[in-house]
Amino acid sequence: MAQEIKARFRRKGDELTVKMMLPHPMETGTRKDEQDNVIPAHYIETVSCTVNGRPVLNAEFSGSVSTDPILTFYVNGVKAGDEVTVAWTDNKGESMTRSDTLK
Repeated sequence: MAQEIKARFRRKGDELTVKMMLPHPMETGTRKDEQDNVIPAHYIETVSCTVNGRPVLNAEFSGSVSTDPILTFYVNGVKAGDEVTVAWTDNKGESMTRSDTLK
C-alpha cells in the first residue's frame, strides 16, 4: 500500500477528536473480475488506537466495510505532549501505523 493513514488529531482541553482515513481496497471476496474469477477477500480486520501506549480503541472490521474507510472517535483525558498511535491490520497480515504527538 503506497498511501499512509491520513489522520487529524484535534485537542480541546482534555478531549481529543480523532478522524482518520484508512487506505485499503477492502475486497469482500464475493466480487468477480472481467474474466469471471472471484477477487480474493482482502479487508481490514482490526483497528486500534493508543495514547502513550494505553489502549483507547480496539475495533474489529469485516469485508462489509467500504474502500478507504473513515473513522471518527473521541478520547478524554489527554494533554499536550501525549503520543497517539493509530494502526490497522488486515486479513493478509499487512498493517499500517501512524503516530503523532499532541500539541
